[in-house]
Amino acid sequence: MRTWVYVDGLNLFYGSLKGTPFKWLDLQRLCTALLPQRQVERIKYFTARVEVRPNDPDRPAKQSSYLRALRTLPNLEIHYGHFLSHVVTMPLARPVPGLPSLVQVIRTDEKGSDVNLASHLLHDGHLQRCEMAAVVSGDSDLLAPVCFVMNDLKKPVGVLNPQKRTCWVLSKQATFYKHLRKGVLAASQFPPTLTDAHGTFYKPPTW
Repeated sequence: MRTWVYVDGLNLFYGSLKGTPFKWLDLQRLCTALLPQRQVERIKYFTARVEVRPNDPDRPAKQSSYLRALRTLPNLEIHYGHFLSHVVTMPLARPVPGLPSLVQVIRTDEKGSDVNLASHLLHDGHLQRCEMAAVVSGDSDLLAPVCFVMNDLKKPVGVLNPQKRTCWVLSKQATFYKHLRKGVLAASQFPPTLTDAHGTFYKPPTW
């Protein structure tokens, strides 16, 4: 079946890749391994540009290298959301007697990726661009668009969950449901050296 894959990049990173040696992930190889009986025609990757952090000043450069690697895949598209940071007041989990129980923190929220993914999933389904869809995310907020495509458009939708915990609502509704395992992530890496129209580039050494 002609299959389009929709990847929530931040859900994938924080669910399966952060703190592992598998961040240099070739999404085409991953999809081929997880969907062996399907013809993966297009992969849509939804993410947002990260910012510098005091403990990781090279964060944007490493992300840029990875996005450049993804662009070497001819059937992959990248769609961007954005981050919003603002100061919020929150209660301490374990307040100390005699000290304030509320603190101000900087909260950073990613905006747009889940909405963009859901919109593309529905739009592509209505335009009959694929015969089947697969969603790489463990976000239960995607339940409604997954069900619309399955029930109203009569197209199968699988869920490839990068989160360790099971998303029960998606697992019960999706045509099929799988967790991403370390073995398939390890086997789906880009080579350390890649070449594109701008020249040769490399996997970040500290990634």
